[in-house]
Amino acid sequence: MSADAAAVLEACRAAKLRVATAESCTAGMVAAALTDIPGSSDVFERGFVTYTNLAKTEMLGVREATLAAVGAVSEEVAREMALGALVNSDAQLTVSITGIAGPGGSEFKPEGRVCFGLATQQGCKTETVEFGALGRTNVREAARDHALSLIFQAACAL
Repeated sequence: MSADAAAVLEACRAAKLRVATAESCTAGMVAAALTDIPGSSDVFERGFVTYTNLAKTEMLGVREATLAAVGAVSEEVAREMALGALVNSDAQLTVSITGIAGPGGSEFKPEGRVCFGLATQQGCKTETVEFGALGRTNVREAARDHALSLIFQAACAL
């Protein structure tokens, strides 16, 4: 189920949720999509753009041991990013994104692999989506749209 930013904001308003984002490969695109809409400040609490591993550890509390063990593009790091955004904000719902937008990638972590985390006080879910080698812009846009859908689905379920 896809959702545009306006639908996400309405669903979050209905559920009385504030949202924070923790973005790596999208570098704030989810936050921008939400805040492009006037009046979004009643839902959007803050965004963390943690493009480097250092930013992930300093701003979100991602453990260096996790990064060393599995790398930044992993569900484990997506989980720690989403939970870190929850702890370091006044939001009730957070989404995280870490991936390889391209160009490039490797045999083990190909271009287009993006890991997502979605956290609430009840816990955190993660998933990996293989968007494929669509090109940097298309992967980033697909990741933004997927994150918006995750927020929408969570808001509708709460």
